[in-house]
Amino acid sequence: MVLVYITSQNGISKSALEAVSYARKLSKEVTVITCGTASEKELAVLGQYGANSILVNRLINGDDQQQVTRLISDFALSLSAETILFSHDFTGKAIAPRLSVRLKAGLVSGAISLPGEDGTIKVNVFSGKAMAHVKVNTPVKIISLLPNSIPLELNESACSIKEIDGDFGATSITIISVKKPEGAIPLPEAELVVSAGRGMKGPENWAIIENLASALGAATACSRPVADIGWRPHHEHVGQTGVAIRPNLYIAVGISGAIQHLAGVNGSKVIVVVNTDSEAPFFKAADYGVIGDAFDVIPKLTEAVIKFKSSNS
Repeated sequence: MVLVYITSQNGISKSALEAVSYARKLSKEVTVITCGTASEKELAVLGQYGANSILVNRLINGDDQQQVTRLISDFALSLSAETILFSHDFTGKAIAPRLSVRLKAGLVSGAISLPGEDGTIKVNVFSGKAMAHVKVNTPVKIISLLPNSIPLELNESACSIKEIDGDFGATSITIISVKKPEGAIPLPEAELVVSAGRGMKGPENWAIIENLASALGAATACSRPVADIGWRPHHEHVGQTGVAIRPNLYIAVGISGAIQHLAGVNGSKVIVVVNTDSEAPFFKAADYGVIGDAFDVIPKLTEAVIKFKSSNS
């Protein structure tokens, strides 16, 4: 059977649905375990994607990685789970390695495919420049799935929801406060992203980026220098040292395309680059490139998107 851990402090995310959908492709027996405040109605949607049972612990703080690791470990052993699945987000990156050591289980971190006929799973390596095929030989396997790597697939099944408790020991972690990123679309889950860099010349010019994102129904992002100088919040920083994303469409405006930035976005299905510098490295990675001034190009693009949507609504 497959045990899936999801976070549910802020409802059920798209990446959680992807993890359950992935798990269902691995096994007909899928159990979800979670800590959080999601209602039974919110949790029930997991059954539409293949979950057979959902175990909810409302006593443990989902941000306490030590206690969550113990919780998952106990149930993985009691349920004889063959595979434990996470989304490759902040929580998955923090807990999966801990659990791997605790259970002496092999870990595939950042999977982008289902296991092949030989059991190997694809992962990106060397900042996305290459792809590795990883096979786990331990009895228990742990996989963290990179968001937006597989299509969601409905696979409705009868699903039970059960409240669980238990003593999972003392913790050395003290959570003082939790600040959640603002915005309707979390970057790792966004299918459309509009990003900008220092070519915008200042934070006062960001309205044209936000207008395009609003017209497309996209999330906004930025390069590291923009976040470092305080033009945009750090949770919008995409790249090797920021958030890694895999949207269907990534529009980069006024970003040169240094290798550190490309490492976090080169999994995008389609990349569109707008830059005045025809020699900008980003053009080599782009599917479409526009050599032009963002202050001229982006408003016209926004206008075209709005016109297209209104004529096709």
